[in-house]
Amino acid sequence: MRFILGIIVTIGVLLVVAIVVVDFGLMSFRADQTPSDFESKYAMKAVDSSTKRGAANLKNPIQPTDLNLLDGMRAYKTYCAGCHGDPAQPKSPLAESFYPPAPQFLSDMPDMPENENFYIIKHGIRFTGMPAWEKLAGDEQIWKVATFLSHMDKLPAAVDQEWKKPAPTNTTAPGN
Repeated sequence: MRFILGIIVTIGVLLVVAIVVVDFGLMSFRADQTPSDFESKYAMKAVDSSTKRGAANLKNPIQPTDLNLLDGMRAYKTYCAGCHGDPAQPKSPLAESFYPPAPQFLSDMPDMPENENFYIIKHGIRFTGMPAWEKLAGDEQIWKVATFLSHMDKLPAAVDQEWKKPAPTNTTAPGN
């Protein structure tokens, strides 16, 4: 009986300590601060496990045709490149402003399966700066981006040429 009471008291004390830490703001969530060892070890493991579980039954309906890859590439350039880089700016200046830093896909190719990339793009990742795109883009567009991500290191020639094309420059002053 004393053993069980000891376990209950220990759990109660740990809960009170956790509540005090949270309520008094003793745990920092600043993105420009090195995270604790605990957070570094377990936070991304939790994200990976949650993503695998949530994406387990998703199947990509999009074939990697030139047209679908072009559509995915254009959406990526418009919505994703600012944080994840593109050929014109392989390392985004925003990348290190996030915690964890936004992955830079030109130097560290996406290696998650398409269903997991789709899940992350659609639902985002809390506390990272990765938004949920489901209210701004439909499933088809999100699948095209996920398909592009999984093929970006082996694009067909026509898509690769478009991917590496510099963004058009504005030659007129605003209002002209």
